[in-house]
Amino acid sequence: MASAPRIPKSTYRLQFNRHFGFKDATEIIPYLQKLGISDIYSSPFFRSRPDSDHGYDVSNHNELNPSIGTRADLDAMVVALTERGMGQIADFVPNHMGITDPQNEWWMDVLENGPSSRFAQFFDIDWDPLKEALRNKVLLPVLGDQYGRVLERGEFHVRFEEGAFYLNYFDWVFPLNPRTYHFLLRIALEKLGQYSDEDMYLDLESILTALEYLPPRTLTDDEKVRERAREKEVIKRRIFRLCRECPQVEEAIELAIRQLEGRVGESHSFDRLDELLDAQAYRLSYWKVAAEEINYRRFFDVNELAAIRVENPIVFDTIHKFIFELLETRAVTGLRIDHVDGLRDPKQYLTALQRRYSELVDGDSAEPGIGLYLIVEKILSEDEKLRSDWPVYGTTGYDFTAEITQLLVDSNHGEKFSTIYRDFIERHVHFESLIYEKKKLVMDVSLASDIESLGHMLSDVSERDRLHRDFTLDSLRSVVRELIACFPVYRTYISAETGISEADRQVILRAVRAAKRRNAAIDTSIFDFLRDILLLEKFDETDSETRRLRL
Repeated sequence: MASAPRIPKSTYRLQFNRHFGFKDATEIIPYLQKLGISDIYSSPFFRSRPDSDHGYDVSNHNELNPSIGTRADLDAMVVALTERGMGQIADFVPNHMGITDPQNEWWMDVLENGPSSRFAQFFDIDWDPLKEALRNKVLLPVLGDQYGRVLERGEFHVRFEEGAFYLNYFDWVFPLNPRTYHFLLRIALEKLGQYSDEDMYLDLESILTALEYLPPRTLTDDEKVRERAREKEVIKRRIFRLCRECPQVEEAIELAIRQLEGRVGESHSFDRLDELLDAQAYRLSYWKVAAEEINYRRFFDVNELAAIRVENPIVFDTIHKFIFELLETRAVTGLRIDHVDGLRDPKQYLTALQRRYSELVDGDSAEPGIGLYLIVEKILSEDEKLRSDWPVYGTTGYDFTAEITQLLVDSNHGEKFSTIYRDFIERHVHFESLIYEKKKLVMDVSLASDIESLGHMLSDVSERDRLHRDFTLDSLRSVVRELIACFPVYRTYISAETGISEADRQVILRAVRAAKRRNAAIDTSIFDFLRDILLLEKFDETDSETRRLRL
């Protein structure tokens, strides 16, 4: 028999961070009970940046944030809740990870090893972007100025620690590709020339030879990925051991670092450091470059939050280990899913959550149902309704909040305030037109790289059909912008399994009609082309289905 979910009667949100931890929450639980609170609603308490005030920049889903407390502290809080018959809804972030924290082992491994990283497929990275110079690299728009200026101002510093090399740029830490350690070790070897007959010199030569045979960062077959992951760590241990046994080697490495870092005012002294950085699996760039060239999916336009592929079963299983442990022990009695619309297929993800919960609690996953109290963070537009086929109990209440706020606003004087506003700005603003223009502004300023990619993907599809191959890349990019700006909702939910719902069909048709009205000078056939792609119509299924679904 399936266990009944715990349905909260009233919740109270707790914002955990370094200023308010599990112990603080435990102290106020008796007070919350007196207020009539049945369940606390906890902000993300998983590992994130130590100074994070919100916890949505998760760097490890399977560890507690030490700034908030220990497992013993969490358990004590849960005991206090259980004794009073109270529950806990946990805020979970399945879409992205924070990448500013050097403790994010997945991201650091990707930066070190590129496509050969064991975690390369965990992140939504385009390793073959439009810009040739970025092939097999991740663009990191983190610099405060143009790259060359930052380099020649001496703001990059190489650090050697326990056999590994890192690049520091203020608070940022970037691992160096082990195959590029030779840039530094060969200089160190030269400085040890006087010891050429001794074992330590020969050991360092042997390490350099091992680096040459390390699989390159562009190989992605499983065997080579495992070999690289194994052998690079062996090499690091050899370097570390050699430095401990022979202090002269570490001294030579430190001298090599100072020589490589260059001298401010001498431009050519930075050439070798520039070569070293160019050989990495990432490209450091000015932060303003992000909008046009970034090649990893972000949380909106927040560069510090990189999207993860939770639709990949391995990623799903990996990031949910700890939260399912907490659900199984009833330390957590419900989940709030952050930014559900950022998922490739929300229904599939939510169903997978319910199925896994059924396996844990009832030992049966055939009909997962909604045994887990699950709510989603979603903003509903206009008359949009939450999808009835999602196995959830509702949203986090933004729509309810919008309605209840109207009780606090007297709308009788709305027109008077509108008149005051129009007089102040000296023009009339049509609200729908304002939304349309600002959507286009966001696409031009913050999401230009995404629009560019969509344009090229559409061009690839059109080139395969003689009826549409004359559509230019520029016109396709323009139509994409116009259609998105006319969308009345945040997104549609189309998948190969479920096809297109009538609600999604009407959204797309409405957007196409609006885009045509606003762009009477554009040939309507190009809008029809995009409409048919979105509706999965009038195309050879075997040739372009995958491309259309990706769009």
